[in-house]
Amino acid sequence: MTTGTARSPAHATSRVDAGNEDFAALVPVFVEHAACGSDDPRRSELRDRLVVSYLPVARNIARRFARRGEPTEDLEQVATVGLMHAVDRFDPGRERDFLSYAVPTIMGEVRRYFRDSAWSVRTPRSVKDRYLAVGTATSALSQRLGRAPTVAEIADHLTLTREEVTEAVAAHGSYHPASLDETLGEGDDSSLANVLGSVDPEFDRVEVRELVRSLVASLPQRERTMLALRFVHEQTQAEIASVLCISQMHVSRLLTRTLAALRSQVEAQIRAEEGDGPPVAV
Repeated sequence: MTTGTARSPAHATSRVDAGNEDFAALVPVFVEHAACGSDDPRRSELRDRLVVSYLPVARNIARRFARRGEPTEDLEQVATVGLMHAVDRFDPGRERDFLSYAVPTIMGEVRRYFRDSAWSVRTPRSVKDRYLAVGTATSALSQRLGRAPTVAEIADHLTLTREEVTEAVAAHGSYHPASLDETLGEGDDSSLANVLGSVDPEFDRVEVRELVRSLVASLPQRERTMLALRFVHEQTQAEIASVLCISQMHVSRLLTRTLAALRSQVEAQIRAEEGDGPPVAV
């Protein structure tokens, strides 16, 4: 499972605090943006200016999540959405600093993307949350212990049961399933698709076989015995005639008639199932 985790909002904020002087000129823009009404065309222009000015912050946060298997461009788009939400909701009259408000907002938007949208297989939200929590705990415990933590240690750290931790770890296959084109190992050109089983061609004949079995069961005893001797035991018509105490010519006529009747009933039943005719009583 992926153990790389994004750093805390406080750490991210400290990294961008050095650039606060560059953003100081934007404080009056925030004030003017907040004073504009929702239908004021000037508000949209100011919003665009603020978003563009803070785009480097959003991109920097997006790159912190880049090792989780998602394209960087997608993460930057999500982070930009978070930035736009932050600009729209920021109140310069109440908040001390925009960055201290925007960084957690942007990181929260990216985390929601991983929780709700980045999963390849539909997974319960509780399992998603535990998966992310286990990833964060694994990273923290690895640094503290100097080794990979055990399931019991992760469970104790998160106050979860071992079963819940195991389920969260197994959820990695739902988040990032293996590709069928992925090679099996170094120096091995075989892919996973090469070693998977193929569709059994006999599947298409299962229904027909079941239909034939029911039709054969409805035949008289002599015809059933004759078919069994011919197609199961592979006896000749002469051998069948000897067993049934009838002539070989009679066996030939009975086989032809019985097979023709079975074929007609099977075809009629298939047509009925496809909606081209009335059902056939079996």
